[in-house]
Amino acid sequence: MQKVTSVEEYIAENSKFSEELILLRKLINSTELEETIKWNMPTYCLNGKNVLGIGAFKNHFCIWYHQGVFLKDEHDLLNNAQEDKTKGMRQMRFENVNDINENVVLSYVKEAIENQKLGKEIKVKRTTKKDVSIPELINNEIQVNSEFKKAFQALSPSCQREYCNHITEAKRDTTKISRLEKIKSMILNGNGLHDKYKNC
Repeated sequence: MQKVTSVEEYIAENSKFSEELILLRKLINSTELEETIKWNMPTYCLNGKNVLGIGAFKNHFCIWYHQGVFLKDEHDLLNNAQEDKTKGMRQMRFENVNDINENVVLSYVKEAIENQKLGKEIKVKRTTKKDVSIPELINNEIQVNSEFKKAFQALSPSCQREYCNHITEAKRDTTKISRLEKIKSMILNGNGLHDKYKNC
């Protein structure tokens, strides 16, 4: 998908689930969350902090909660897209508009807002040289793109670290997004950041 600049444009680009996305957007916008575009998808924030986002894919659409690990999940609707890797984020997945229970979805959204107000969040631990600290932008791509996930995990830790540092060293979100777009094909081809023709 090309870079989108508005939620309306994102919905138009994902016409297969446009009705569903419009409904989710309406529910979320009934709260105090601020709507924006991050990582080329609709993202909803509270005082600049990412709370949740919505997205559409080939066979499903979803809401992901950035600190979803703290949600009670009384209806057992959340899943961890990457077990043992993703610490805080949880995904609520749907296949059609009938899967959306508006009252239940809204209750999860409101709980996520309250948790953000309470400051509940997973703190990123400092890593050793051998550890790879995956930035949120790459982690999001891993969760929504199975081919990217497989390719990234196939890289050596040093190659993974180079890509992660390349993203985190950028000061602006727009620069980070631009860098991710440029390195996607390199990662999918199994290449390192500094040598497009040498496999990691």
